[in-house]
Amino acid sequence: MAKYGKKASKKVARVMRERKRGTLKSGRSGKTVKSRKQAIAIGLSEARRAGAKVPAKKGASKKSSAKKSSSKKSSSRKTSSRKRGARRTSR
Repeated sequence: MAKYGKKASKKVARVMRERKRGTLKSGRSGKTVKSRKQAIAIGLSEARRAGAKVPAKKGASKKSSAKKSSSKKSSSRKTSSRKRGARRTSR
């Protein structure tokens, strides 16, 4: 089963031709698109709006660094409690 439909490939092809000519503009700013990847993204988003068979955008995945930082915080709390106990015994 194909991921992308014919309509989507036609949109991307048209956008790539526009990019080559230098007439493809992006978003609100209206700057000319120079990146090939950006041109493809514009073509696919246009195809999505037109109702072509295009898979949905991938959502942002959670980073593992966020999990690591929380575990570091909990370990630092443990060490701070030990230090307090050590101070009490030295007095």
